[in-house]
Amino acid sequence: MTPADPAEIWTYLRQDPLLWLTATLVAYSLGDLAFRRAGRKPLVNPVLVAVALLAVLLRLTGTPYQNYFEGAQFVHFMLGPATVALAVPLYANLRLIRSAFWPMLAALAAGSVTALVTAVGIGAAFGLRGETLLSLAPKSVTAPVALGVSETIGGAPNLTAVLVIITGITGAVVATPLLNLFRIRDWRARGLAVGVAAHGIGTARAFQVNETAGAFAGIGMGLNALLTALIAPLLAPWLVALLAG
Repeated sequence: MTPADPAEIWTYLRQDPLLWLTATLVAYSLGDLAFRRAGRKPLVNPVLVAVALLAVLLRLTGTPYQNYFEGAQFVHFMLGPATVALAVPLYANLRLIRSAFWPMLAALAAGSVTALVTAVGIGAAFGLRGETLLSLAPKSVTAPVALGVSETIGGAPNLTAVLVIITGITGAVVATPLLNLFRIRDWRARGLAVGVAAHGIGTARAFQVNETAGAFAGIGMGLNALLTALIAPLLAPWLVALLAG
């Protein structure tokens, strides 16, 4: 019997969707382990570690992203139920949310508009134009909404998806040190800021730090998605025409 060629075996295995689902779960488990071993340092974010590991694996094996996504799409599907599950801590903190309703709305409006304007403004300053610039506008919104907004305003949804992930990971890494630097102690303010700026990945980080912060991050993420979906189609094209026209 002729020994099987390892390259042929790998070519066969990498077509199996279960392989990439398993790889995703293992990568995140390793990221979470590294996060705990590092004393929960923000820089060792589990999502950041998992993304880096998977990117290296796909690169080394020459696996197209589409093949990977077909296997890992169950994780993508579970984003919906995971987002809905945020209602539980929101309900548990309903009294705190009611007590801060109007300041929270003011902060939401300021954060949502600032995120959109600065993204487009900085992109234009670096010479980005057209579709690429429009793709930046919804970067601080949770992925399903960001992709829809990007398509509506004439951006590239695939590029927006990458920008959303980068924004979320960056926010999760820098939020705690930055908020500590500015001596912001109120968990409601900290959570809302992270949720508005860094959507789901930032919200997950907020829950790791404090439950109240996580609850406010969840509501910030949800309301920012709604507000951005309403204002981006009106504001983003005008900004692009003004700044890059």
